[in-house]
Amino acid sequence: MKNKFLLEMQSRGYLNQCTDLDGLNSIFNKQTVIAYIGFDCTASSLHVGSLLQLMVLRLLQKHGHRPVVLLGGGTTLIGDPSGKDTTRKLLNNKEIKKNISNIKKVFSKILNNSNARTKPIFVDNFSWLSKLNYIEFLRDVGSHFTINKMLTFESIKLRLEREQSLSYMEFNYMILQAYDFYELFKNKKCILQIGGSDQWGNIVSGVELIRRKLKKDAYGLTTPLITLASGAKMGKTEKGAIWLNENLFSSYEYWQFWRNTDDRDVKKFLNFFTDFTTTEIEKLIETESNINNLKILLANEATKILHGKSAAEKAKKTAEKTFGSGGFGEDLPMIKIKKKDLDQGIKILELLSTNNIMSSKSDARRAIKSNAIKINNDILKDDAKIINSDDFNNKKSLKISFGKKKHYIIKII
Repeated sequence: MKNKFLLEMQSRGYLNQCTDLDGLNSIFNKQTVIAYIGFDCTASSLHVGSLLQLMVLRLLQKHGHRPVVLLGGGTTLIGDPSGKDTTRKLLNNKEIKKNISNIKKVFSKILNNSNARTKPIFVDNFSWLSKLNYIEFLRDVGSHFTINKMLTFESIKLRLEREQSLSYMEFNYMILQAYDFYELFKNKKCILQIGGSDQWGNIVSGVELIRRKLKKDAYGLTTPLITLASGAKMGKTEKGAIWLNENLFSSYEYWQFWRNTDDRDVKKFLNFFTDFTTTEIEKLIETESNINNLKILLANEATKILHGKSAAEKAKKTAEKTFGSGGFGEDLPMIKIKKKDLDQGIKILELLSTNNIMSSKSDARRAIKSNAIKINNDILKDDAKIINSDDFNNKKSLKISFGKKKHYIIKII
C-alpha cells in the first residue's frame, strides 16, 4: 500500500526523483521516519525559492514523521556549486553564525514545535566538519569517491562544459554533503535526505557512502525546480529576492507577491504553498470562475502559513483599501523622513531613488515622463518637484505610487 506521505508528495507535485521509491514506501509504512534537508546560510534569510523545501518538512510533520533541519555552518564556508555559474562569495564564521540565528526564525513559524515526537531537530554541520582530520578524511571518506563519477553530476558537468572556473574547494562540496548524511544516519537515525533537483548528485553520493561504509540502506528524494509560467526562476523579481524574514520583506509585500501570481501558476501554487487538500483545490478550481479570487485565496493562505492569520488579514485589508478606494492601507511599505529634511524641501528624484522606490534618478525621471508616478493618487508631471509639508495630509503622511501595484507611505518623523 502506498504510504500517505508519499502519496501526498506525488499528488501535490512535490516528488521529482527518488533513489528507491518502493523501498522508501516500505520504510514509511513500518516506522516513524527521520528525514533531513540542508540549508546553506549564505544570507540572513532564506528566500521563497526555498519555500517548497519548508513545505515538505511541514508535510513530513503532518504525517507523523520528524524533520532534521541542517543549517550548513560548515559547508557555507565552502560554497555549493550546484546551480551556480560562479563561485559564491565566501563568508567568515561570525557572518555565518549571524545568518543561522536569523534563518532559524522562519522555521519556528512554518514548522510545528509543540509536538515532542515530530518537533524539528536543528543541527549545524560545522560541529562535525570542523573536527575532521584532512588525511584521515581523504583515506576514510575520499576513497569511496571517484573523479570519473563526480564529473558526471550536473552541478560539476555544467560548470566545466561552460568553461567556467570550478575551484578544488567547491569540487569537494559533494563529499562534505555526503558526509553530512553519513553523520546524521549514524548519530540521528536519519534515513532520508530531501533536496531540490539540483542536489541529486550530492544526495546519491550520501546514499552510496552510507551503503559502502555502514552496509545499510539510506534513501534520497528530490523536489522539482520551480519555474514560473513566464519561464523565470522562482524566488526573485526585478526588485530582488522575495525574502522570508519579515524585516527584509514585509508581510504586505509577501501577500502582494502571491496576489500577483501569473494566472497559469495559480493551481500549481495552491498545491505547493497552501494547506488545502488536493481535493479541495480541485473543487475550488471547478467552482470559482474568477481567477483573481483564487489569487487572493492563495495570497491569504501562503501569508498565513509564514506570517500568521492576523498578518494575512491585515495585508488583505490594506490591499482592498489601497486598490479599491485609493486610500492609505496601514500595512503598506513605509518610508520615514525627518521633519528637518522636509523643511528644507526634498527633490522628488532624490526621494524616489534613495528609498528603493526606483533604482536610479534616470529611472525615476523616465517613470515621471510616462505618467507612472502618482502622489496621493494624482499623476506627477514635474520631475523637478520639491516635496514639502504641504504635500502631506493631517496624519503627516503621503502616498507615492509607481504603476498600479506598487504603493508606499511616506511618514514624517
